[in-house]
Amino acid sequence: MTAPRPRRPGGHLIGAYGLLALTALLVLVFSLALPRTFPTLDTLDAILSNQSIPAILALAAMVPIVTGAFDLSIGYGLGLAHVMVLRLIVDEGWPWPLACLTVIAGGALVGVLNGVVVEFGRIDSFIATLGTGSMMYAVTGWITDGSRIVPGPQGLPPAFTDLYDSTFLGLPVPAFYVLALAAVLWLVLERLPLGRCLYVVGSNPRAADLVGIPTRTYTVYAFTASGLIVGCAGVLLAAQQQIGNPSVGLDYLLPAFVGALLGATAIRPGRPNALGTVVAVAVLAVGLTGIGQLGGDFWTVPLFYGGTLLLAVGLAGYAARRRLRGGTGTAVDPGTGPPPAPAVPP
Repeated sequence: MTAPRPRRPGGHLIGAYGLLALTALLVLVFSLALPRTFPTLDTLDAILSNQSIPAILALAAMVPIVTGAFDLSIGYGLGLAHVMVLRLIVDEGWPWPLACLTVIAGGALVGVLNGVVVEFGRIDSFIATLGTGSMMYAVTGWITDGSRIVPGPQGLPPAFTDLYDSTFLGLPVPAFYVLALAAVLWLVLERLPLGRCLYVVGSNPRAADLVGIPTRTYTVYAFTASGLIVGCAGVLLAAQQQIGNPSVGLDYLLPAFVGALLGATAIRPGRPNALGTVVAVAVLAVGLTGIGQLGGDFWTVPLFYGGTLLLAVGLAGYAARRRLRGGTGTAVDPGTGPPPAPAVPP
């Protein structure tokens, strides 16, 4: 049996930071091609503001992928969450903080339901979350009766709309939500035993069982976190749109998975990670903004997302195989090894 070939440091750096370098290259190219419109503060503000919700949803999609599962209900959940916020505020007269907290808690409950259906119902995550997502879409249509929820002449509470419209340090505040969420997920996944357990579950469920990790429980944890994040994204979408559109959430499904899968090729190649997901969303945002300013037709957006998704899946698979050839078959760092069994709750 031959020993695994050592990986060259240069190749590792390219794999880890190549996507970040691509972002810088795209910024340079579009700045040279569009010197009057692209390298401006208005463009930066537009990217940070418009891409905050796709970035949050991509982070939501990333968490179940860590455990080897996919949550296809996030787009439907986003649509349901944002119309529920507006329904509670506009039609039911709830105080906006209570409405937001209720919807976020509801998102977490939906995540629990997804996890239970996948793990305890023994249904493939693609099929299970597609089914629950379709049910959420039906509930959205039932709540709205197929029409939009429009606030009255008084509009929505300014404090609620400021959740999205305000600025901090001269930048749109939603960008700081993304950074805060990415930092929390990075801390949990990269520095806490919980994150290492989730990675072990995703890379080798049998090994996880052997070291005493309850794989079903941790997968439910991942879906719950995803649902919680989707609920938060729904609140922000409601503050942005200020009108309840029952079908708007589906537009975010493909960008979220493109960002999550492409992010698995950056920073920590071969494993889904929060920082890589943020970098991937930045690449997509810069590319789409540049294409839009160059006058690209409407069909270029789905073409760009579809092609990037295929590229992301291919690169993620290549990065994972490269990790295996390098002798790191599991998702846990070789220096730390799998988490000890006593540290895992029964």
